[in-house]
Amino acid sequence: MAWIMALIWAACCAGAAAAAMRKWVQPEREVSRRRWTAILAAAALGGAAAGWFTGNAGMILSYEVRCLAALALVGCVWTPYSPTAMSGSEKFLAPCLRHLFGTDNFGRDIFSRVLAGAGTTFFISAATVCIGAAAGTLVGAFTGYFGGWLDEALMRVNDAVTAFPSILLALVFISLLGFGKYNVILALGVAFVPSYARVVRGEFARHREMNYVKSARLMGAGHLRIMFLHILPNTRQVLLPTLVIGFNNAVLAEASMSYLCIGVTPPDASLGYMLSESQGMFVSAPWYALGTGLTLVWMIFGVALIGEGLQRRNGGDV
Repeated sequence: MAWIMALIWAACCAGAAAAAMRKWVQPEREVSRRRWTAILAAAALGGAAAGWFTGNAGMILSYEVRCLAALALVGCVWTPYSPTAMSGSEKFLAPCLRHLFGTDNFGRDIFSRVLAGAGTTFFISAATVCIGAAAGTLVGAFTGYFGGWLDEALMRVNDAVTAFPSILLALVFISLLGFGKYNVILALGVAFVPSYARVVRGEFARHREMNYVKSARLMGAGHLRIMFLHILPNTRQVLLPTLVIGFNNAVLAEASMSYLCIGVTPPDASLGYMLSESQGMFVSAPWYALGTGLTLVWMIFGVALIGEGLQRRNGGDV
């Protein structure tokens, strides 16, 4: 599977190179454009070929994923150009050495906007997972450990919230709180609580009758100590992959909301909003959608690889 994804990546890069070789670019940029596209195509095809012949496509993909993660983190604090800086003389420039992903209809550097958008998406997704996992873990721990009426009451509320799709629930919060990055984080965080609560509750209900928990009770350990120092560490085999899946869901949810123009709003860059903008420029500037879309896909695919690695390391089924 890994080498198939490597070949897909190579094909996409080769497509970007072929697109940049067309007549969209100004003649004076011909030399740098040809040099850049040749390097891009050679690196992509060479990496895929190495993975194909050596059987190490998974390793090559892991390095690409690490580079993408590093770029997303760098994009939180630094970009080559200002993501909001406009230039009337550099509209619709194809990828070149000065502008790796080209420019948009306002002359803004797409690579800088992709870096900033990836950093924004990473921050929102990480904060969403932290809020959802923290609140969901508390609810699931108390309901799974104590059971009884507390379990019935909180789980019925949990089921009622789960009955609504996460995106729809987030839209309700956004309509009440208003637009903005931090309101999106709060809305998605609340919407993701039930999924974590359900997973943690099942694990606590399974562990509370095990021998090591009974031994801790006989030794006089309190309920909170048993819950958070004995049971919680033993749920990591299930909880860590759940966090990874939640991160991917948060990325998709944030991108979907921004694509519909109800998430992160300008001037802040967002991958979803950039995809929405690129719809009207797919013929005149296809590199806008290509660079943004590939970044979003590879962010999700990279986190999925991390989740798969965690499951294998913990001995779980992939």
